[in-house]
Amino acid sequence: MDRLPEGIDSKFRYVILVSKRAEQLIQNPTPKFRLKNRKATRVAMAEINDGSVKWQLEPPAVETDILDFVPTEE
Repeated sequence: MDRLPEGIDSKFRYVILVSKRAEQLIQNPTPKFRLKNRKATRVAMAEINDGSVKWQLEPPAVETDILDFVPTEE
């Protein structure tokens, strides 16, 4: 793979997207299009590369500050 598909900013995100889509295909095997290869990861890669799977980046979860703790009295 020389280039990442359009809209995907890193190889890490690409791997996560492919793995999530492969999990979906394993649970409910209805791919967007038919391929010669029926392995879930290969089908997921083809769908992501083609742009037929829509995805959205969610905002990060709000983290609590560990410094806002109340110490217990001894």
